[in-house]
Amino acid sequence: MATVLLLIIYAIFIGLGIPDSSFGPAWPAIFPDFNVPVSFANFVEMTVSLCTITASFFSAKVINKFGTGLVVTVSTFLSGFAILGLALSPSFWFMIILAIPMGLGAGAIDAALNNYVATHYKPRHMSFLHCFYGVGVSLSPLLMSFALSDNNDWRLGFRIMFYIMLVILITAIIALPLWKKTSEKDEREESVEKPITLPFRKMLKSRGIRLSWLMFFSTCALEFTCGWWGATFLVKGEGLSEASAAQFITFYYLGMTVGRFISGLISGKLDQKRIVTIGYSLTAFAIAILFLPIPPAFKGVALFLIGLGNGPTFPNMIYLTPVFFGKRVSGSIVGTQLACCNLGIMLMPPLFGLLTEISAKIFPYFLGACFVLMALSTILYVKQGKKTEKFEI
Repeated sequence: MATVLLLIIYAIFIGLGIPDSSFGPAWPAIFPDFNVPVSFANFVEMTVSLCTITASFFSAKVINKFGTGLVVTVSTFLSGFAILGLALSPSFWFMIILAIPMGLGAGAIDAALNNYVATHYKPRHMSFLHCFYGVGVSLSPLLMSFALSDNNDWRLGFRIMFYIMLVILITAIIALPLWKKTSEKDEREESVEKPITLPFRKMLKSRGIRLSWLMFFSTCALEFTCGWWGATFLVKGEGLSEASAAQFITFYYLGMTVGRFISGLISGKLDQKRIVTIGYSLTAFAIAILFLPIPPAFKGVALFLIGLGNGPTFPNMIYLTPVFFGKRVSGSIVGTQLACCNLGIMLMPPLFGLLTEISAKIFPYFLGACFVLMALSTILYVKQGKKTEKFEI
């Protein structure tokens, strides 16, 4: 039963990835149709991010009341509904409204499943979970490129994504009894304690939790700045062609997926801290390559290495949350950690976008600053985490 539920969780995480990368590839075809400036995409992306942060922040209270299975199923419905709405949108402003359920659904699914896998399965399953997310975020651009090749029909791309989301939603609904049986089994085990909602004021007083917020903020800032602006750096800063730069960004995301897959394979031999240390070393090496006066293609390869090195950070550090702070309160803490992730996504890539007006060559320096912040906060967080703070409610 646990194995079947895990496979369903993997499928749902593909569904989490599909909406996350669905809008960007379609936008070049959308804004001329609706006669709006190209910069208006920020309104949609910011709305999604704000709603994702909100859902992540309050996720523990909702999950503790309604259960993981129901929250995940309703959230999958919201994400699928938003995708269908994008396909049928009569105007750009309608898309901003649809960004609300898209963000709420993504935030709730992310928090619920990350904490569930961290508390119920072995470390390798967390890395494999995020591999399936990589499948989802890679699938959307592929489907949209297929649709755009057919008379620039971006609505067809969203419709195809909706059909996939519909299958995932049906699977989630069918799986609802499995969640209930697993919950009943947990309650029968004496070692399993009922989750509790940790007040934010107590989390705010914890140095370890504050350091984890900073670490997750910076790792997602690095990850998404690299994904959003890596191609611009290669084109405007290094003189590479647009087509070649786009291919290297595809390899960047592939590097993330491969890094998480390898992390899952070796997690039985190495602990999470050792895996993250190896990944950070590779990331630092790859960022250093970006500073060198070498052909642009080598810097494109460096982006792949950044994805490969930084990819395992998120799943492995999420897995350490219940280890450091206990399973009873991990849901509350994971929710705030994911909120900080999305805050990093919402603030840092747009900040770099403003800096590109000065020069795209700032890219390595920006990534380097994010990496230093990430590495220092991680070192301090792991050191603090060894004290295993416990919370009494």
